[in-house]
Amino acid sequence: MRLHWTDQPYKWHVNDGPEVFVVLDGQVDMHIRDNGEESVLPPKAGEIFHAESGDAHVAHPIGPARVLVIEKAGSV
Repeated sequence: MRLHWTDQPYKWHVNDGPEVFVVLDGQVDMHIRDNGEESVLPPKAGEIFHAESGDAHVAHPIGPARVLVIEKAGSV
């Protein structure tokens, strides 16, 4: 479990287990790839993004955002 306070995008990654991404404050554009196509989900404060094992994704905060990330130990 990690708490992030950031205004910088992360990097594309794929977890080897599920990830729960809770936006506590601010807004984040969550970019996801599915079968080679990219789409963007815009979770804002109070909303949750859930990635299954193997889902390619990257978070791009829109200004400062506080995010709680729950994932398997050792994940990216």
